[in-house]
Amino acid sequence: MPSASFSSSRSYVRRSRRKGGHRIPLPSRTQSSEPCESVPCPNNVSGGAGGGAMAATACAGPSGSGGSGGGGSPPVPAAAPAATPGHHSPYDLRRKSPPAYHEPSTSAACALPARKRPRTSLSQGVDVCNVSQYLQYELPDEVLLCILSHLTERDLCRVAQVCKRFNTIANDTELWKSLYQSVFEYDTPLMHPAPCQFEFVSVDECEADNPWKESFRQLYYGIHVRANYRPKKDLRIKHFNSIRGALDYVEERSSSCACGNGSNNSGAGCACRRAAPALVFVHAGLYQEDCLAIDSDIQLIGCAPGNVAEAVVLEREAESTLTFAEGATRAYAGHMTLKFSPDATSTMQHHKHYCLEVSDNCSPTVDHCIIRSASVVGAAVCVSGAGANPVIKHCDISDCENVGLYVTDYAQGAYQDNEISRNALAGIWVKNFANPIMRRNHIHHGRDVGIFTFENGLGYFEANDIHNNRIAGFEVKAGANPTVVHCEIHHGQTGGIYVHESGLGQFIDNKIHSNNFAGVWITSNSNPTIRRNEIYNGHQGGVYIFGEGRGLIEHNNIYGNALAGIQIRTNSDPIVRHNKIHHGQHGGIYVHEKGQGLIEENEVYANTLAGVWITTGSTPVLRRNRIHSGKQVGVYFYDNGHGKLEDNDIFNHLYSGVQIRTGSNPVIRGNKIWGGQNGGVLVYNGGLGLLEQNEIFDNAMAGVWIKTDSNPTLKRNKIFDGRDGGICIFNGGKGVLEENDIFRNAQAGVLISTQSHPVLRRNRIFDGLAAGVEITNNATATLEHNQIFNNRFGGLCLASGVTPLVRGNKIFSNQDAVEKAVGGGQCLYKISSYTSFPMHDFYRCQTCNTTDRNAICVNCIKTCHSGHDVEFIRHDRFFCDCGAGTLSNQCQLQGEPTQDTDTLYDSAAPMESHTLMVN
Repeated sequence: MPSASFSSSRSYVRRSRRKGGHRIPLPSRTQSSEPCESVPCPNNVSGGAGGGAMAATACAGPSGSGGSGGGGSPPVPAAAPAATPGHHSPYDLRRKSPPAYHEPSTSAACALPARKRPRTSLSQGVDVCNVSQYLQYELPDEVLLCILSHLTERDLCRVAQVCKRFNTIANDTELWKSLYQSVFEYDTPLMHPAPCQFEFVSVDECEADNPWKESFRQLYYGIHVRANYRPKKDLRIKHFNSIRGALDYVEERSSSCACGNGSNNSGAGCACRRAAPALVFVHAGLYQEDCLAIDSDIQLIGCAPGNVAEAVVLEREAESTLTFAEGATRAYAGHMTLKFSPDATSTMQHHKHYCLEVSDNCSPTVDHCIIRSASVVGAAVCVSGAGANPVIKHCDISDCENVGLYVTDYAQGAYQDNEISRNALAGIWVKNFANPIMRRNHIHHGRDVGIFTFENGLGYFEANDIHNNRIAGFEVKAGANPTVVHCEIHHGQTGGIYVHESGLGQFIDNKIHSNNFAGVWITSNSNPTIRRNEIYNGHQGGVYIFGEGRGLIEHNNIYGNALAGIQIRTNSDPIVRHNKIHHGQHGGIYVHEKGQGLIEENEVYANTLAGVWITTGSTPVLRRNRIHSGKQVGVYFYDNGHGKLEDNDIFNHLYSGVQIRTGSNPVIRGNKIWGGQNGGVLVYNGGLGLLEQNEIFDNAMAGVWIKTDSNPTLKRNKIFDGRDGGICIFNGGKGVLEENDIFRNAQAGVLISTQSHPVLRRNRIFDGLAAGVEITNNATATLEHNQIFNNRFGGLCLASGVTPLVRGNKIFSNQDAVEKAVGGGQCLYKISSYTSFPMHDFYRCQTCNTTDRNAICVNCIKTCHSGHDVEFIRHDRFFCDCGAGTLSNQCQLQGEPTQDTDTLYDSAAPMESHTLMVN
C-alpha cells in the first residue's frame, strides 16, 4: 500500500560521515514538549477504546477554537504533564519549546489544565484521547524501540508516518540494522544503485542518513532462497527452499507480464520488471541442484554474514554448474562459490562442461565469485560465441585443474580485477577472433603460461599483473593479435612474452623484468610491435629474436639484463629503433647466425661487453645510433660478420670504437668514431671492410689500426686530432687508403711497419705533430699522388732498408725538427714525447752495456758517450734512452731525467664473446 513504501530523499552516493550521523538529536525528555505532528487520517476513524492505539494516535491533533465534539477532531490538551525527574532518554526526542495551545472548552471531556498536565496512566480509565497523548508524549523511548523491534519493515514505515517523534524512532539505525540482518544477514549494508550493480559500503562512508534502511529499500523487491526458513507471518518477502523454485517463481511472474506473452495486461507491472531485473538472494548453504541455465534477466546474489562468497556454494558433478544463455542480457551472479567437480569414475564426457559458461548473445555480470574446477579438461570459465559479452569482475579463478578463463569464437566481454592463479594450464586462453577487454587482473603462479592468445585470438589487456608462471607470462601464436598495455610481466620461470608461429600483437608501455629467460621472445615469422616498454633485469637477454622472427622494437628502455639487451639470430629481420639499451651485464645488441635487421636511432651505452656484436654471416644495417661509454668495444665485427654501419656516433669506449676481424667485411660509412681509449677502428686477423666518409678523431691511440693480414679499404675519411698516429699498419697489414684527410695527429699521419704493404693514393696528410708518413721495420708501401705537407718531423721518413714504390706525390712545406735539433746539439729525447718519436740515426754503447731495446741519439754519442765503444744500428724511429735517464750515466744534454714510457702499438686483446644461453 502507498503508505508503507520506502522513500528516500536522495540517491545513494558514497562519502565520509561523522559518527552518530544516523540519529537526529533533539532536546531531552526533561523539557516541556509539544505534541508530535500527526499525519492525516480517515474521517471515519472511531475514537472509542476499540479503535486501537495506532488509530487514536493518527487522529490526534490540535482543535480549532470553534470545534464541536460530534464529527470533528477530539480536543487537544492544553499542556503536557510533568516529566519524571532525572529520567533522560538516550534519543533526546522531545522539543524544548512548549506549544501555543488554544484555550480548551469547558465541556471537553479530556481537557487538562492549561499550563501543567499530570502524568496519566492507562489504568486510570481515561478516554482514547488520553491514550493518544500518552503514546505520543509519555511512553519511554526504550519501550517504543522494544515494541518497534517486533515489527516488519512495512509496519515500521507506517509507524514512521504517525508523527515526528515516531518517525525519528522508527528510523533508528540500530533498529533497521537488526531488521536488515534478520532478512539479508549481511554485516555491511549492500547498496544496489542500478541493475547488476552491488557494492558493500561501510556505514561511515554512506551518504544515506540510515544506510541499513536505504539498503533495505534498494533490495526489497528481491526474493530469497533460504532452506527451512520460517519467516514472520506478516512478512511479505518471498522465500523458497531451492534456487530452482525461486527461478520457477520468477518465470511464472514474468509470464503474466503485459508484453504480449501473458494474460495480465498490467502495464505498470511490466514496466517495473523492465526497469529492475528479478533479484534472487541465495542464503548460506551448499546447493547441488540441477544445472542452472539462465536465459532471462535474473540477478542471483549470495546472502550470508561474514565472507559471503565462501558461505554460498553452488556445485555440480556433471554439466556446467551455471550457464548464461541467449536472453540473459541483464543477468547477474555475484558473491557465491561456483564449483565443478566431475566424478573421476564417471563415464560421462565433460570436456565441454564448465564451472561457468556464457554462450551466444548474452551479457551477464559475474561479480565477486569464487570459481573452482576439478576437471582436467576444458576450462573453469568458458565464454564463447558471437554476442557473448559478459562482465566478469572481482572473481577468484584459482586452483583449477585446467584453463582458468577461456574466451573463444568471436566472444567479447570485460574482465577486470580478477584473481587468476595456480591453474594447471594457462590462466587465460583467447582464441578464434575472440576480442575481450581485460584490465587489472592478477595472473600468477600458473603451472603453464599466464595468458595464451592463439589461432587469431585478439583482445585488449591493460594494467594486468602477470608473474611467476611456469612458462611465458604472455604467449602469442598462430595469427593472434592482442594489444597489451601498461601490464607488468615479471618473474616468469621461462620468458616474459613469447610470440611465435606468425604471431602478431602490440605490446606498449609494459614493465617486463626479472624473467628467467628473455624478457621478449620473437620467432618463426612472427611480427609484433614492442613499444615504450621497460625490459630489465632479465636473467638472460632482454629481447631475443630468432628463427626468422621480425617485429618492430621501438622506444623501449632495455637495461640490466644478464645477456644481450637485444639478440638477433638465424635469419631474423626486425626493425629496432629509438631504444635505450644500456647497463647490460653482457653486450648491448648481438646479431649472429645470419641475423639481419634495421637498427637505427638507438642509444646503446654503458654495457659490460661490446655495444653491438655482429658475427657469423650476419648483415644488419645500423644507422644514426649513439653507441658510447661501453666497457669494451663500441661495434665488434668478427667471424664473417658483415652489414652496414652508417651515420652513427660511436665514442668513449674503453677499447676501440669499431673492431673488425676474422673475415668480417662491413661497410662503415659516415660515422663519427671518437674518444676511444684503445683507438678508433681496429682491423686485424684477416679483417676486411670499407670505411668511407667517416670522421675518426680524438682517440687515445691510432685513429685506424690495420694489422695481421687485414686488408680494408679506407676512402674519403677524416682522421684527425688523434693522441697517437692517424693510421698505423703493421704485422703484415695491407689495405687501400684513398682520398683521406689525415691531420693534426700526435704521431705519424701514417705509420707502416713490420712486413706491411698498403697502398696510399690521393690522400692529404698534413699538420701532423710528427712525420707525415713513416715506413719502418722491413715494411714497404705504394704511395701514389698523395699530398704530404706541413708535418713537424718531415713529410716522408724511411727507415734503413725501406724501398717503397713512390709515384706522383707532392711532399712540401714540412718542418725538419729532427735535423734542427741535431744541428743545435740537443738530445733528441728533448723533442720526443710519450707518443711521438723522431726518425734518425741511432746507436748503442758497448761501454755502457746497452741492450737491444736501447737506443742513443747521435748528439749523446758525441757528448755523453765520447770515447766509448759505440755502434751504429740503423736509421729508424726511436727515442733516446740516454736522455730518458734509463742508462747508468746521466745525460749531459738533458735537464732532469724523465721516466721512460714505451708505447705499445697494438690493441688490447678483444674479449671473446661467450656463447649466449638460449632456450
